[in-house]
Amino acid sequence: MMRSLKIHRLRQAGRPRYPVLAVLISPPLSNHERMKQSCRNPIRALLLGLLTFCTTTFAEEKPSPVRQLIPWLLDEDAALKGILFSDVISATSGKRVLPVDRADADIARILKSIGTVLDDVLAQMNAADSPAKRQKRVNEMSKFFEDAIAAKLNKIEGFECGVPKTAAGHVQRSGYPDIRLVDKATGRILYLDPKLYAKGSKRSSLRTFYFTPKRETNKVNDDAHHLVIGVEHEKTGAEVKFTRWELIDLSKFRVRLKAEFEGSNADMYREDAVVAGSGK
Repeated sequence: MMRSLKIHRLRQAGRPRYPVLAVLISPPLSNHERMKQSCRNPIRALLLGLLTFCTTTFAEEKPSPVRQLIPWLLDEDAALKGILFSDVISATSGKRVLPVDRADADIARILKSIGTVLDDVLAQMNAADSPAKRQKRVNEMSKFFEDAIAAKLNKIEGFECGVPKTAAGHVQRSGYPDIRLVDKATGRILYLDPKLYAKGSKRSSLRTFYFTPKRETNKVNDDAHHLVIGVEHEKTGAEVKFTRWELIDLSKFRVRLKAEFEGSNADMYREDAVVAGSGK
């Protein structure tokens, strides 16, 4: 059987894509008809050559994911700044970041209860025997705040508080957010994330908030209010004092993406990669 060759264009979302040669089966032709067709179609041989070129060249030039990603990151640098955190959450989990309406009676009641707990926690952490004050790193101090805040909120009648579970149903301490609070009377859910900051550093541009989009380990699985609990501290010599707290609504919080490639020592110090050494 003879085959007739026709050029078609694939379309996606209304836009032409790569030209593709479609091979269509035609009825057998007699020698006389074949001769006539060859005369009428002098570019037949050219099309056969083009078909061979397309099937080899497009396969060879298919870009790798990395070669597609890097130029996109470089070109879209400006677009990766000032992204609404609520959009990031929505795209990651399909959940909404609900704004805090302080005029709402239930919200006002919940915020007041949280405030009372934070006053107590600050007093507790400033006590002479406070384990938080003995820590050298801020991240190590934060854990004591997380535990104390969650424990005290969980003791309030009508509240249920704990570590958020991942999408896979596991309890995970690491990652945003740290605390999940449920107001049983209304069913409202609040995600709380305590963060310590040094006095006078509120206008600092250094990164202090991190969120890594994941599927299995995603901890945002509710439409909820998202609040950062900012705790100010100041240090005089070796003495640390926790001075005040603030609740920050993240519904209008804007973030930026910092793309970086990373590797561990295990990735780097492979036996097959060592080209010289001290011999010890």
